[in-house]
Amino acid sequence: MSFGQGGGPQWGSDGQQRVPYDPQQGGQGPYDPQQGGRPYDPQQGGQAPFDPFGSGPAQDPASGRTPDWAALADASAAKTRRKRLFLLGGGVLATAAIAGIVATAIVSSSGDGGSRSAGNTAEKLPGPEALPSGASQPEPSFASVAPPPPPDPKDFVSDEKKDTAPLTADSLFPGKKLTMADRAYAKGATSRTGDCASAVRSGLGPVLQRNGCDQVFRATYARDGIAVTVGVAVFGREAEAKKALQQTDGSILPLKGAGVPAFCEGGPVCRFTANSYGRYAYFTATGYTTAKSVTAGDRTAFRAGDDIAEFTFRQIVRRGNVQASAAAVDPAG
Repeated sequence: MSFGQGGGPQWGSDGQQRVPYDPQQGGQGPYDPQQGGRPYDPQQGGQAPFDPFGSGPAQDPASGRTPDWAALADASAAKTRRKRLFLLGGGVLATAAIAGIVATAIVSSSGDGGSRSAGNTAEKLPGPEALPSGASQPEPSFASVAPPPPPDPKDFVSDEKKDTAPLTADSLFPGKKLTMADRAYAKGATSRTGDCASAVRSGLGPVLQRNGCDQVFRATYARDGIAVTVGVAVFGREAEAKKALQQTDGSILPLKGAGVPAFCEGGPVCRFTANSYGRYAYFTATGYTTAKSVTAGDRTAFRAGDDIAEFTFRQIVRRGNVQASAAAVDPAG
């Protein structure tokens, strides 16, 4: 085969070099133009055979065989791959080393109670024990004794020593009428007496006197031919009012006047009730302003008596609430 473009040394099929003809040497072996055309002699300087293309020796002088170009190319490629793998492996190792340094710095920063790195200098933040405790700061103080509970309104209407608000017929029965739901009742005559027995009839007088009744207030309300008189007996303490209620015998005396004629007199049947709250006992007498009697199934008469009794109860409760509220605002008063 031929190598290059100018036709390199010729090789025979037997592997022997064909020596080019040199007319100056009588047709002998190879010559070197750079050495004056002297023949190649390994023992005289070891000059290599002449290669006009500068690509190196065309033949291994020791063995006299042709180089294996494919093997040399494979070796060169393998060397290049090894070099790339070496560079790649070095990059991986460098990356791993940097990641390890960063991870170590992070772990060190988390584990040393707040150290941080800035360049080559590490600054350690103070730990919890080094922070100000704030013990010198004033702390809010609270009273060790709980405040007293608000006063019970019923206490103010259960004992005359606490029930000191003014008490009159107008304070118990204010206005000219009262309204319960959609039912309006006109107010008639009112009265107040310290002779408790004079405001009641039958056996109720002695009961009130025996249990210490101080005074009796009365008021009459009328609606649609039905009249109701309510009487409030006042005692010193709740126990006395309860005992009088238990011993009740008789009824409150109906009060006429101020546009209300006499009722519950001369034979017609009337309805009577009795109850108490605190130191007050209250009674009702309900009847028609004509000769008609109240029967057991008379819902109109019963409802009128219940309305007036409920109104009286609320007035007593309201009296207790007003005094309890005043005491809560000004306990010394």
